Amino acid sequence: MRPCYWQPPGNGTRALGKIAHVNGVLEISTTAAGGGRRGRLALAHGVVETPVFMPVGTAATVKTVEQGVLETLGASGLGAQLILANTYHLYLRPGHERIRRMGGVHRLMGWNRPMLTDSGGFQVFSLAKLRRVTADGVEFRSHLDGSKHFFSPEHSMAVQIALGADVVMAFDECVETPASWERTRESMGLTHAWAHRSSVYFEAHKHEVPWAEAVKGDARRDYEPAQFAGQAQRLFGIVQGGMYADLRRESAGRMVEIGFPGYAIGGLAVGEPREVTREMIARTLEWLPRDKPRYVMGVGYPDEIAEYARMGVDMMDCVLPTRAGRHGLVFRTAELGEDGAAGATATYPGVLRMNIKRVDYVDDERPIDAGCSCLVCRRYSRAYLRHLFVAGEPLGAMLNSVHNLQFYLDTMERVRAELEAAPHPNAPRLTQVAPASESG
Repeated sequence: MRPCYWQPPGNGTRALGKIAHVNGVLEISTTAAGGGRRGRLALAHGVVETPVFMPVGTAATVKTVEQGVLETLGASGLGAQLILANTYHLYLRPGHERIRRMGGVHRLMGWNRPMLTDSGGFQVFSLAKLRRVTADGVEFRSHLDGSKHFFSPEHSMAVQIALGADVVMAFDECVETPASWERTRESMGLTHAWAHRSSVYFEAHKHEVPWAEAVKGDARRDYEPAQFAGQAQRLFGIVQGGMYADLRRESAGRMVEIGFPGYAIGGLAVGEPREVTREMIARTLEWLPRDKPRYVMGVGYPDEIAEYARMGVDMMDCVLPTRAGRHGLVFRTAELGEDGAAGATATYPGVLRMNIKRVDYVDDERPIDAGCSCLVCRRYSRAYLRHLFVAGEPLGAMLNSVHNLQFYLDTMERVRAELEAAPHPNAPRLTQVAPASESG
């Protein structure tokens, strides 16, 4: 029986030795002069090479892409190391208690690698006309059938424990953009109170995660529950504060005071200019512990994730690779000197966006990206991909999504190699993330 615990193979993905299976250990091997860190984060279901991009699997599926394909994407074949699932959507359908009875979301979807669930806060925030926020939590109506529900910090934690992702997020409120300083600080106060309540509930109930419970189908899945005895999820806090640096600093301080084994920067990429996003990330990173994972939620284009990783962000997620692919937008590496490229560096010519629907590609026999080794670029032409899209064939959305995901994963692999090759003079260090039992 193969182990449920996944560890990345191959060159540039060295094992952590005796600490590899200790959940909650973060190894930072190099730190570049610009702040970017090359590391490895050990979680209950495997070791994650950082900085990492996480594909979004909203309803326990990365849209149009099968799990076996996800596991092999990337020029090195490393695949998606860590994927995100959505608490709000899985709570509504098929329901967290049903997923708990199936042994958690890993076993539901046949995924043995690490996972992260968001708190549901952002999705509830997006239901502006269907929700009511109080100090106790958020009352909202389902976008599916209009039924009424209530999410409190405690309930968000209970749902996420039942889902059983490796990393779970404290319940938060994401303020609208634009918002006044006063409105943002009021919302941030809720996030701080809810973070403390999330931590208290999590500490009391984290033993309820269903990983070690045997369920039907374990043998078929090669899943061995005993491997997870005594393992626990990791609860990350979320820094809010809108577009105000002073509030971001206050929020970071409060999250650190509560004490979490990792920290997210939330409430960005919600319509503000990119330079504002960059500034808020840079300022917030200054106030977060250097020895803990830092996660920017919901970003961004390929050139953005590369930039933020070089600044010192360890984890990022975004729906863009698959959402863009379903709408015919694909990414490619620019030719040297080609106009319109974003994110060009001294060693990389930058990224271009292609609308595969354009009539320009009707007779174009070239792949999307001649330098890409994905299964799409190895086999299919731009002309064929355009034909699939215009004909409304589902295969087109799948192929576009597969290419985009590989492009994102290869972008992160390239950045990891850069960081490994150009370390800061600081000596490498090994740090242990505070176990969940030490939070709060």
